[in-house]
Amino acid sequence: MEKDFSLVRNEEEEDNRNGASYLSVEMMKKVSSMAAPMVAVSVSQFLLQVISMVMAGHLDELSLSAVAIATSLTNVTGFSLIVGFAGALETLCGQAFGAEQFGKIGAYTYSSMLCLLVFCFPVSLVWIFMDKLLELFHQDPLISQLACRYSIWLIPALFGFALLQPMTCYFQSQGLILPLFVSSLGAICFHIPFCWLLVYKLRFGIVGAALSIGFSYWLNVFLLRIFMSNSALHREMKNLGLQELISSMKQFIALAIPSAMMICLEWWSFEILLLMSGLLPNSKLETSVISICLTTSALHFVLVNAIGASASTYVSNELGAGNHRAARAAVSSAIFLGGVDATIASITLYSYRNSWGYIFSNEKEVAHYVTQITPILCLFIFVNSFLAVLSGVARGTGWQRIGGYASLGSYYLVGIPLGWILCFVMKLRGKGLWIGILIASTIQLSVFTLVTFFTNWEQEATRARDRVFEMTPQVKGNQKTQIILEEDTQVLLNHITETV
Repeated sequence: MEKDFSLVRNEEEEDNRNGASYLSVEMMKKVSSMAAPMVAVSVSQFLLQVISMVMAGHLDELSLSAVAIATSLTNVTGFSLIVGFAGALETLCGQAFGAEQFGKIGAYTYSSMLCLLVFCFPVSLVWIFMDKLLELFHQDPLISQLACRYSIWLIPALFGFALLQPMTCYFQSQGLILPLFVSSLGAICFHIPFCWLLVYKLRFGIVGAALSIGFSYWLNVFLLRIFMSNSALHREMKNLGLQELISSMKQFIALAIPSAMMICLEWWSFEILLLMSGLLPNSKLETSVISICLTTSALHFVLVNAIGASASTYVSNELGAGNHRAARAAVSSAIFLGGVDATIASITLYSYRNSWGYIFSNEKEVAHYVTQITPILCLFIFVNSFLAVLSGVARGTGWQRIGGYASLGSYYLVGIPLGWILCFVMKLRGKGLWIGILIASTIQLSVFTLVTFFTNWEQEATRARDRVFEMTPQVKGNQKTQIILEEDTQVLLNHITETV
């Protein structure tokens, strides 16, 4: 099934279709056709925690505060790291699929699952003692206790998420979006009534909100496992040896660390932005406005990240197959689609800047402040559209190390310190914080743009194939040859014996 569905094509076919063109209409259709269902997948997974927070928020203000703080900390200490580590699979599985090394896709997937499950145990300990951590930051004791309680009951969701992310990359790398779409849709349809049942009917409160996320993640895993077991590629995964798993694990860890660095450093910078807003004089107003802006940018990122995921898949597949021209065409097509998204999203938001704040709050002061920050937010969304696409290209190509250093330098050496100065020294308040993040994102985008523009794609294709084949055990091939020779020798001896 996987070979019939293959996204890659041979070099001769690619030359006939693309020629010297780097912006292929055909490739744009392919990238957009994959990105469209990926939007539904991303939105479904994004809404699980949002729905639980909304239902917990209708209990009382204390529950909302506790769940909001717990969600922020569990994202920083757990979920963001798993997403970051799993980003390595977009490179490894995608390039292995392009190189038609189907057995290695299973090896990478299973080895990453094992690594991420082991990682969940120390994270769980941090969540169990979350109240002690919050008290160090002088949080309200009652809120700290409730947040800790929510985090503890969220631990099953952590382990489910550790399996869900590798399985998502497994299907995404092959361009099999339908299983992801069906499982995500099933999970969100289950989550809404089940969360309502636990929170309100069974009166579990915030515990029910946390448990419902875990059940939904595990349901998603169960559905994807059914699809996986019925795939043709599953036969290749049944014959994996210990040596192959260990070698795949080494490759995964080597790429997972810079991948987590690239994704998490950017993710954490927005949490720092929210914490810094709480230090301002009118902290309630500032935090509310920053939260609205963060929610808006997060919703947009879920949409444009689908284009990045599609670009990651096509670029990694084509590089693994050695089709460097097709890989470059995929990059150009994804950037063009990202530009369309950037233009539409930023213009639309700017057009509704006077009414956008009222969607989140009835307070006139909050809505007016949102209107003032919206032009900066529009610029950020414009930049972030291209950044999300090029981040997908980086994951597909294997540039996680470059991305990690770019995130570290742009956000923590420039953006956050500059935002602090603009906010507290220049008295720009929340505007200053967002200007700092905007400048950081622009610097990171500039790095990715330069790297992409000056990349020798033919060398990247060679490097991708070397990555796929470098850990293929030669001993295994020699052993097969030796077994064949021994069998042939035995047949020859038997024939001689019978003749004599």
